[in-house]
Amino acid sequence: MQVNNTPASYGLLAILLHWVVAFAVIGLFALGFWMVDLSYYDDWYRRAPDIHRSIGILLFALVVFRLLWRFISLSPKPIATHKRWEVLSARVAHVLLYIVVFVAMVSGFLISTADGSSISVFGWFEVPSITGQIKGLEDTAGLVHYWSTWALVALVSVHAAGALKHHFLDRDETLRRMLVPTRRND
Repeated sequence: MQVNNTPASYGLLAILLHWVVAFAVIGLFALGFWMVDLSYYDDWYRRAPDIHRSIGILLFALVVFRLLWRFISLSPKPIATHKRWEVLSARVAHVLLYIVVFVAMVSGFLISTADGSSISVFGWFEVPSITGQIKGLEDTAGLVHYWSTWALVALVSVHAAGALKHHFLDRDETLRRMLVPTRRND
């Protein structure tokens, strides 16, 4: 299997990074949506936020790596049948996805560290607060986190709808080249 990207397709590393990030984002949203309604006496009241924070920190590192990989690796060329507005809207959507995912992760980090405490990542290591104690930060960051995660879900939905449109209506390679790396070197 092709590990690196080619002008015609994504390589195995880009595909794995895409899908791991996608499932982590969707999973974190679902976990966050579920855990906000937990009561103090629920068994998951402390465990769910710990899992959410730990995965969020690991996701941050993975998204930074993915962004670096995107800058240093060859990007496949747009498919010849794509219209100019499709290529431009795809680029804008990807930039917005990165921006909103970083806003969501940073605001989530600030919620958890607003009191000056660090975040334990599955007990493996700790990520310290970078702000110390700032009065009102938790509430502001919480509001930003809430709206940025909903914006992220909206953008992910549009992104997925676009991929499905290309697959089922246009019948082009857009989705397939993000599912399976090809062996072609063109």
